Amino acid sequence: MTITRAVSLCHWGAFEADVENGKLIATRPMEGSGADPDMVGAWPHMVYSDQRVSQPHVRRSYLEKGIAAGGGGRGHEDMVPVEWDVALDLVANELKRVHQDYGPTAIFGGSYGWSSAGRLHHARTQVRRFLGAAGGFTDQTGNYSWGAAHALLPHVLGTANAVARDATSWETIALHGETVVAFGGLNPKNWRVSSGGAGEFHLPEKVLEARKRGVKFFILSPHADDVPAGLDATLIRPRPNSDTAIMLALAHQALTSGRADLAFLQRYTTGSEVFCAYLRGDTDGIPKTLDWAAGLSDVPVSELNGLWEAISSGRVMLSAAWSLQRADHGEQPFWALIALAALLGQIGLPGGGFCFGYGSMNGVGADASKGFVPTMPMLPNKGMAIPVARFVDAFLEPGKTIEFNGRRVTYPDVKLVYWAGGNPFHHAQDLDRLSRAWERPQTVIVHEPWWTPTARRADIVLPATTSLERDDIGGTSRDPYVFFMPKLIDPVGSARNDIDIFRSLSDRLGCRELFDEGLDDRGWLKRLWDKSLEHGVHSGVDLPDFEELRRQNIIRIPAPLQPEVMLESFRSDPENNPLPTPSGKIELYSKAIAGFGYSDCPGHAVWIEPHEWLGSAPCGKFHLVSNQPAKQLHSQMWQVMAKGPAECRINPSDAKEHGISGGDHIVLKSGRGACRASALIDPSLRRGVLIMPTGAWYEPDAEGSIEQNGNPNVVIGDRGTSQLGQACAALSALVEIERETPAPGSF
Repeated sequence: MTITRAVSLCHWGAFEADVENGKLIATRPMEGSGADPDMVGAWPHMVYSDQRVSQPHVRRSYLEKGIAAGGGGRGHEDMVPVEWDVALDLVANELKRVHQDYGPTAIFGGSYGWSSAGRLHHARTQVRRFLGAAGGFTDQTGNYSWGAAHALLPHVLGTANAVARDATSWETIALHGETVVAFGGLNPKNWRVSSGGAGEFHLPEKVLEARKRGVKFFILSPHADDVPAGLDATLIRPRPNSDTAIMLALAHQALTSGRADLAFLQRYTTGSEVFCAYLRGDTDGIPKTLDWAAGLSDVPVSELNGLWEAISSGRVMLSAAWSLQRADHGEQPFWALIALAALLGQIGLPGGGFCFGYGSMNGVGADASKGFVPTMPMLPNKGMAIPVARFVDAFLEPGKTIEFNGRRVTYPDVKLVYWAGGNPFHHAQDLDRLSRAWERPQTVIVHEPWWTPTARRADIVLPATTSLERDDIGGTSRDPYVFFMPKLIDPVGSARNDIDIFRSLSDRLGCRELFDEGLDDRGWLKRLWDKSLEHGVHSGVDLPDFEELRRQNIIRIPAPLQPEVMLESFRSDPENNPLPTPSGKIELYSKAIAGFGYSDCPGHAVWIEPHEWLGSAPCGKFHLVSNQPAKQLHSQMWQVMAKGPAECRINPSDAKEHGISGGDHIVLKSGRGACRASALIDPSLRRGVLIMPTGAWYEPDAEGSIEQNGNPNVVIGDRGTSQLGQACAALSALVEIERETPAPGSF
């Protein structure tokens, strides 16, 4: 028996792999990494799952009739296995036809999701390069994770780096901080995953170290699970979507109590006069007092007074989870948090100011040197781009014009969808509406290792490899390691790497040289690593050459000389280190945004009542919080982790009123659709709130009336955050529930 061992990487951690006679037999966390053993241990089951796509497939009627078959049979008809050349010829001919007949915007480059920790074989990168080389396409801009912030922060801070890459180190919070206020919580399950993968999962220890050094924590969340074990935090449970009101009230208290740092506002911000007038009620007649916020948030004013007393002195770090901006008017809590931090005057100081995402993903606030993980270059796109969360609108309403971040975007008439990397039947909202929209394009092409809901609803499915079946380089700017990810096993079935599929298509379309520039995989990996070597020279960090990186498998980049403090250089010298905003300062009032004239996102942080929330909920409605699953990454691993319909958490009193016991099958309903779930009684949950993880594979029943696996996006509205961000607003949804007595064998 010959067993070889190697280290590789995925979004849920670095892992050691055992391969026996060419077959993956075991995976476990890399020693000392802290990765979750259940998640990284799932790889053998994933790789050899009976859900793997074994060879190219074509929907039966599409194979027989082409586009005349229409899209109504997607997800219902047989998928017919075909040879690679047959499938590739079909794809190439369709791309040629649509380009010639309708132009590049008729091709939608659908790729969204955490498809690979590797940088070369990152599906979204490869599909966008290929479609760019082939003549252009309709792209997506923004993201589901923090799309509202992606639109807002460049207006306020000059870039989106405060949510995308920068964060004050937990080390400085432990050494200098006195109070941390975490709006949206610090749920430890979110620290199990990291975009790009990671070699360290030590945020729980870093947070607890800050507590041991005397830092006080306040967590604002409807659920006690958002408080890490051992943190001894003060938990405040507001109504979901009311955080902005609390932030504004705390800012008002700072202003009226004399605590506001007026010198900081004068030197480092612009527009504070307009914002402060709003806080006082000069513009709308409503002073934003703690009593006002208590009414909106349904939190006793005594608790808000206690929170104010905690932040009225000492070094304070304000944090907001990414989830807060995935809601109606999601731009407002992030803008309000910045404004509150500005009034406290500690932005740019160690352990103080504001940060986003401490409780949203591993590595936020870890000490790591940036710029050493390479990225693939993009190609120009002759097409256009639409907001990522509005693609269902685009499919259903071609020609419609929307407002988006100061410009007007007209939806294209999409005839062909090319999807590689991601599962839209997971991350989109109102999935029954998506199902209707999915029927409209003439052709849907999908690259996928598994028979996901998206693959089952394609016309042509091309089997793709997993990251274990190819060489790559992986890592993230929030982690100190860079990995050479070796090919561990041969491709399962007849799967091919995405880049190899695109090479074959590029040959057929005459754009091969533009697409891969004459480089094989090794050539690309070496070119990418050469960029990292250049960065190492400029940074004074000695890195191994490509062959040595390959041999070592994993290298550790030295930590920065000083722990990161976000906006420290701006704080120390704003004249010589201005922000890339029009004023060079933090824009508490943005003339640009005000000039757009959006009623749903005016020129400064404001309170705007959500479309759906408990503050105006009809009797019997619940606020549904759809969060990330504890042992999955989005919908990945559902095929090996699923054990019946997903669990829905409910408060014991709410459950009793509805005659629900733990383990009962229940149905969640809204005007959008219905899904099944398994009831989990949770006394740590605020009344009126349900919590249900996303990640279940979309599976409607035969009548199409009730989704079987427990995918909450069936009941959630597909609505943009505002005209500024047009981002995902999934966390503003009201639903009804009822107990169900299932027929034997129906689950």
